[in-house]
Amino acid sequence: MYKVELREQRRQTTKMLAEILSDRSRPPFERLRSLVHAFLRSECEEASVRIALSDAAPLYRDAPEAEASKSATEPVMEEFMLDVLPAASKPVRDVACDLIMTTLGTVGQDFSATPRTEDDHRFLVLRIPAKPGEPD
Repeated sequence: MYKVELREQRRQTTKMLAEILSDRSRPPFERLRSLVHAFLRSECEEASVRIALSDAAPLYRDAPEAEASKSATEPVMEEFMLDVLPAASKPVRDVACDLIMTTLGTVGQDFSATPRTEDDHRFLVLRIPAKPGEPD
């Protein structure tokens, strides 16, 4: 049961990431901000399944579904990084992409380890500025 639920959550997270980052009607940093909020929320929603699977985590992390999810995310992130860093070389964009994905995963896992309320999520949305350097 958990494996099916985890597979569905990965699919939904990948779809969410693609929808947010591909929306070129919004500036890149606004898309990234939206992604951070949505990703943290989804990580909190998935926390119970992750905790239940903690003993089997290596098996699920290395499962074909995990690789398929990563493969589906890569082209979306590459396109987004072109929007954010159009003058940067591909190796620089690749490092930036890896940094963003690693940060999201690590922070998401840590943040979701503590139960969060709707007020916690609302606070993040209201307090994290839409553009770098803007006052909160």
